Amino acid sequence: MRKLYYGWWITITLAITETVSWGIIFYAFSVFITTNEADFGWTRAQITGAFSLALLVMAAMSYPVGWVLDKFGGRALMTTGSIVATALVLSLSRVETLTAFYAVWVGLGITAAMVLYEPSFVVVARWFTRFRPRALAIITFAAGFASTIFLPLTDSLIRNFGRSQAWLILAVILGVITIPLHALILRPSPESMGLSPDGEQSAEAATSNPIMGKANSNVTVQVALRQPTFWWFGLAFGLATLAAIAIRVHFIPFLIDGGYSPEFAAWLGGIIGAMQVVGRLIFAPVGERISLKMIVIAIFLIQALSILLLQLFPTLVGIWIFVIIFGASYGATTLARTAMLADLYGGENYGRISSLQVMGMRVANMLAPVGAGILYTQAGNSYRPVLPILVALSLCAAGAIWRVREE
Repeated sequence: MRKLYYGWWITITLAITETVSWGIIFYAFSVFITTNEADFGWTRAQITGAFSLALLVMAAMSYPVGWVLDKFGGRALMTTGSIVATALVLSLSRVETLTAFYAVWVGLGITAAMVLYEPSFVVVARWFTRFRPRALAIITFAAGFASTIFLPLTDSLIRNFGRSQAWLILAVILGVITIPLHALILRPSPESMGLSPDGEQSAEAATSNPIMGKANSNVTVQVALRQPTFWWFGLAFGLATLAAIAIRVHFIPFLIDGGYSPEFAAWLGGIIGAMQVVGRLIFAPVGERISLKMIVIAIFLIQALSILLLQLFPTLVGIWIFVIIFGASYGATTLARTAMLADLYGGENYGRISSLQVMGMRVANMLAPVGAGILYTQAGNSYRPVLPILVALSLCAAGAIWRVREE
């Protein structure tokens, strides 16, 4: 049997580390919201403000991280990010003041930029060309289960050990799994090991389009910034992200406010993660046969419909329908954005163009939790005015993507 190409070992490694990193650095936060309210007396807006600030810092770090990745590769960057993130998660077990809480989350925003999806996508882009969609799918399919695993796990840890011990255990999990895998398995490029991208023997096989399998021009960053399509694309995914992250972060508190138990709410939040994988499985074959633009519009319309159903039918059946269709649309968005962006601009400058787009999405990530938290507080601790706004944002995202043109 032919020896397995080393790029697949890197892909498997990133599938594992992305699942753990997303689960602990990103998803676990929502489970601690009501616990922090009870333990410290902080408002929901104050608590989610720390998470929003972390996402803002993460956005600001996008381009510097991209530059480091292009210059030095992902091994040192992602290993360092994992080490620092572990220390910061550990420090959350000792936090007692709101100032310290915010300071820790600023640090986690920096490390999140170093270890979450975008660095892993850049690493994969160096190792694969023709098989890049398959490698990206493996990573995102696995990481789609991050919330499915870590929301219920975090809830169980809090109930059985308390807030401080829960953060301590999560820090151990993060450090033990991600630090050695990043340090020992990641490598700068196939050329550094005497290999070719995809493990191909010929240069011709490695030059096909990495996403759509058809020829297109590689647009420079300067040209992309002058095109209206770049800005419509960024606006569309920014608005969709604003709506999706707001409901994602506040979904568990929404259910708890509705009378459901924290344990049940955490499990439902985790099932959204499982449905993300289903959405990606559906997208993978469909994306090769139907216009990406029409698929993305459909995804954003489905997202709007799911949130509207949650607003109109907050019953158990309505909540389950929301979990299924929102999770599927949310999961498909990651692969759809990657595929459409590469189809528009090619693979040569993908890293820098993507990092600029990601900055806008991360600003939306930052605004979503605290914005929804402020609206919740201003409405007398009610989510009723929040959901219609999220529906409108999703519809506007579909409208913006309609304006995207191949230039």
